[in-house]
Amino acid sequence: MGSYSIKDLERLSGIKAHTIRIWEKRYNAIEPQRTETNIRYYDDHALKRLLNISILNQSGLKISKIMEMQEKEMMGKVLNLISDGKSLSGIHIDSLILSLIELDEREFTITLSEIIMQYGFENTIIKVVYPFLEKIGVMWQINAINPAQEHFISNLIRQKLYVAIDGLPINDGPDAKKIIIYLPEHELHEIGTLFYTYLARKNGFNTIYLGQAVPFEDLRKVILTHYPKYLLVSFTSQITHDLLNKYFEKLYTLFPNIQVFATGYQIIHHQGGFPENVTIISNTLEFKELITKK
Repeated sequence: MGSYSIKDLERLSGIKAHTIRIWEKRYNAIEPQRTETNIRYYDDHALKRLLNISILNQSGLKISKIMEMQEKEMMGKVLNLISDGKSLSGIHIDSLILSLIELDEREFTITLSEIIMQYGFENTIIKVVYPFLEKIGVMWQINAINPAQEHFISNLIRQKLYVAIDGLPINDGPDAKKIIIYLPEHELHEIGTLFYTYLARKNGFNTIYLGQAVPFEDLRKVILTHYPKYLLVSFTSQITHDLLNKYFEKLYTLFPNIQVFATGYQIIHHQGGFPENVTIISNTLEFKELITKK
């Protein structure tokens, strides 16, 4: 069972804490629990109920009308909204969080498939999946989810990305622009690099995806075998300023003519310069704009 403060509920639902308190007092919208020392907290049931209320409220229903509904009626309207082609991305994000809490693979898969049909694959990842992952990050910070839940949902998203990539034609002609995409040693968060692979392949690149935790020596051998014009690497996990500098200096010394796209939290927040062959990528839209000009 999760344990949430009212501030946690605000961050996860997008509803201001002040509004939640008003709804709680005026409509008994959610019910707080208390610890043995009389400290208020909210459980998973309260979070799920608040997310359902948020979904209905985002659709235009007044809180007073929502509070007149029985639980079963509320759930029915939420399900109808999720499958409605006019649903908002915020509604879908809340629905995915509900699937995460319940570890409901069927509901998650159905919801995500409907979103893809509505928005298209690219927009789904950018407008729904990325904000959803940000909310998962918040849940992780407040210990609202455990590693098993995070792995469960990440694996489902990766599956969707692999299927989408596999559905694109492979451009391995002699004039194809070749790009190697990978995560360096100790880096395991590959959802972002998988989406970059999808974008590159969709835009006609010959993509070689090496995956997670690639040792530098292995990368060197692949480069010498395939001679790519571009590399894309992502650094998300904590790394020292000096180690990051040394990594890119070594890459530049060995392969000064390869254009390197560098992305990830550590790259974007790095205090210092990079070699001249490195282009910093802040987000997927920026990457897409760059590769369409190549």
